[in-house]
Amino acid sequence: MIEFSPAPALLPDGQRVYAIGDIHGCLERLQALHAAIANDLADRPVAAATVVHLGDYVDRGPDCAETIDLLSGLETLAGAKVVNLMGNHEDMMIQAIGTGQASAASHWLHNGGAESLLSWRIGRNVPQIVWATMIPFPHQRFLRGLATSHRIGPYFFAHAGVRPGVALENQTQQDLLWIREPFLSFKKELGAVVVHGHTPVRDPVVRPNRIGIDTGAVLGGVLTCAILEADRIGFLQA
Repeated sequence: MIEFSPAPALLPDGQRVYAIGDIHGCLERLQALHAAIANDLADRPVAAATVVHLGDYVDRGPDCAETIDLLSGLETLAGAKVVNLMGNHEDMMIQAIGTGQASAASHWLHNGGAESLLSWRIGRNVPQIVWATMIPFPHQRFLRGLATSHRIGPYFFAHAGVRPGVALENQTQQDLLWIREPFLSFKKELGAVVVHGHTPVRDPVVRPNRIGIDTGAVLGGVLTCAILEADRIGFLQA
């Protein structure tokens, strides 16, 4: 039984959103959440459902390549539309494998990139210039094609958050993927309720202007899915 509480915004009747926080190669947890979503949709059908993955699919966890393989072939889930957003870890990976710059590679490797490379069976001694030839092109195309934000009604979905005082349509990719402050402590309206991950918390954070659902799956926590419907919010976790 899903326990619901009041949400900070109202979705029209017939709409439901499932938003999933930072995955970081935790494939089994993701598959468990997908199964729970499918079960919920079977038990409680709805006219229009969307599953939003909030980014950070790679790095630190054990099954990064397998996670990308799953998501890159997933356009719908139990009839729900699937939206995949870019996280800062996908951004680091794209820069490392695409620019050839040693600084980009070092930055990525120091933030969990080594685990990602190993999941593609790329050893630590393989030169950076070879990485792109060893990662399947469909996986690279998926990573480069990720959107940086998505809006559904009164909710705005982005990996890290938004910069207060800047219109949602004018947000930079840097802020959408990387921002923490002044976003996290900002208490006024942001133009929509922002649903985000990026900043690990023990339990989901629900504020009048934002919902944070990175509950540290790869750090010993759980993977969280927020369910938004009508004027209420509930959670699934794995």
